[in-house]
Amino acid sequence: MEKYIRKVTRVGKRSLSIVIPAEIVRELKIKERQKLIVSRRGKGILIVDWKK
Repeated sequence: MEKYIRKVTRVGKRSLSIVIPAEIVRELKIKERQKLIVSRRGKGILIVDWKK
C-alpha cells in the first residue's frame, strides 16, 4: 500500500480534520454523511463503520 501524507486542519474551536485519499474512500465504499466510529488503537487511530 502506498504511503499517504496529509496535513491536519482545524475545523471550529475543538475539532481537527484530515482528508482521506479518494482511492481509500472508493476501496472502503465510504459514502458522504456515513457514520463512522473513530477510536484509538495504540499510537494510531482505527476507523470503522458504525453499522456492522
